[in-house]
Amino acid sequence: MLAQAPQGPPKPGPEVKRLAYFVGDWKEEGKSTAHGMAGPVSSTQKWEWVSGGFFIVGHSDNKSPVGDFKIMAVLGYDPETKMYTYNAFDSWGELITAKGNVSGDTWTWMIETMMQGKPMKTRLTEKEVSKTQYTLKYESSTDGGNTWTSDLESTFTKVVAAPAAK
Repeated sequence: MLAQAPQGPPKPGPEVKRLAYFVGDWKEEGKSTAHGMAGPVSSTQKWEWVSGGFFIVGHSDNKSPVGDFKIMAVLGYDPETKMYTYNAFDSWGELITAKGNVSGDTWTWMIETMMQGKPMKTRLTEKEVSKTQYTLKYESSTDGGNTWTSDLESTFTKVVAAPAAK
């Protein structure tokens, strides 16, 4: 009887490696058009791999028309549902859970929540413009996804360290 070699720890698949696009430091500039929250938005974000390489964790400092807040988020991939996962926790006490997919250069995330006792859907679309820039569009629907209202549009630019002086 042949002895089987130990398999070792699991390794991330190609879907997980696709998250590498977001790793690094980013700066956001945009505009909210959401009711009661219209005005400029901005953030700085830092994303890095979690040990093991299955998830990336991000920390962001955000400025919005209704105040400043911080977010800690984890992005991953669920092979059971074949969907990307986003779980965020912010300094306003909110938990945000989204499921997403990527097609070419476009990531689409869906969030289903309750707002004032009514179901609300949110769609977040991120389009990779280049290796160092992507756009984000945040839309909401209160009729089950039949009609969508644009709530926020912004651009993220990767902060690239200046080359060291010689």
